[in-house]
Amino acid sequence: MADIFEKLLKNAGPLGQHRERAHGYFAFPKLEGEINSRMKFRGKEMIVWSLNNYLGLANHPEIRKVDADASKEFGLAYPMGARMMSGNSTYHEQLESELAAFEHKEDAILMNFGYQGIMSAIDAICGRHDVIVYDAESHACIIDGLRLHPGHRYVFKHNDLEDCEKQLTRATQLIEKQGAGGILLITEGVFGMAGDQGKLKEIAELKHKYQFRLLVDDAHGFGTLGKTGAGAGEAQGCQDAIDLYFSTFAKSMASIGAFMAGDKAIIDFIRYNIRSQIFAKSLPMPIVIGNLKRLDMLRTMPELKDKLWSNALKLQNGLKEKGFDIGNTNTPVTPVYMKGGVEEATAMVMDLRENYGIFASIVVYPVIPKGHIIFRLIPSAAHTDADIDETLKAFSETKAKLDAGAYKSELIPDMAESK
Repeated sequence: MADIFEKLLKNAGPLGQHRERAHGYFAFPKLEGEINSRMKFRGKEMIVWSLNNYLGLANHPEIRKVDADASKEFGLAYPMGARMMSGNSTYHEQLESELAAFEHKEDAILMNFGYQGIMSAIDAICGRHDVIVYDAESHACIIDGLRLHPGHRYVFKHNDLEDCEKQLTRATQLIEKQGAGGILLITEGVFGMAGDQGKLKEIAELKHKYQFRLLVDDAHGFGTLGKTGAGAGEAQGCQDAIDLYFSTFAKSMASIGAFMAGDKAIIDFIRYNIRSQIFAKSLPMPIVIGNLKRLDMLRTMPELKDKLWSNALKLQNGLKEKGFDIGNTNTPVTPVYMKGGVEEATAMVMDLRENYGIFASIVVYPVIPKGHIIFRLIPSAAHTDADIDETLKAFSETKAKLDAGAYKSELIPDMAESK
């Protein structure tokens, strides 16, 4: 019998294989200082494009005061225990009520984290006879939720309505053959890598032809899209057709936690059956009170969303004017597509950080096919015109080096911090 740890030592995984050289620089970097558009990385000031601080609330003085006051009054321990047993409070229920009203739903349930929350919700909703139909580019939290599902699941090509219908037909036929079960269709309001919105309105219209329920993960749309910031469903005029609306507080709210909103009877079922919340300690009171303040600012300060969009359009239009390919984004998420290998991408990242003071997330093989590079820039209300201008200049100059082959001779250096 082999030691179960032996295989872990022999195969560190596609990302872990570079850990000795990459840790602390390319992976698990440390950004220091006040959360803002400019922070410190290894002692150098960087213009940061890697934080989902869409509305600039992370370090807003009103937010900092409410967080500090709530921590002083309650501490981080209160309330103790899971909400079902001893960890409930009037503030928790108030936040749920306000979120439901904001999303035009009957009720909402708080979750400690978005990732485990949506995983556990999928597990609670779907039984072995049920079929899940989902978009091919769904976030990892959805994919991991699908892995818990004991029944069938059918994937449709990203935002491809024809293929979506094909999979709904397959799901319908299977359920008719089984004589039991229902269909849950899962997609996203905003796809976080490419920045395009899910075709929620068109998918919702398929309800006239097929019988299914619609779950939308709108982590990047909540607070950024729609007239009031209620998200992609509001922006597309189909919020009523979304049966379960999910989002996290980690993006626009710059906090911790998540929620799911829908019909009261269904939310009640989830509340009493979602294992990741039933068997986990309640969200600490300072987090809940802080999220009430963040939601209030999101509702009453539209200038934050306006500033976000102003910055996003300046950045995106500037990139397009300089000949960059930013794909089909119609949200603040700004991907920049380039050609090149891992070594070239590595050298370009280092050049941007060390010589231009630009900190941006990059995606390469094995996450995407070989020969491709994606920089993902996340503008926020906290960015300035100077941040955008300096970034456009840096990308133009480093892209010229990439195209000229200047980065080809570079190898992945050992940038890991000394231990």
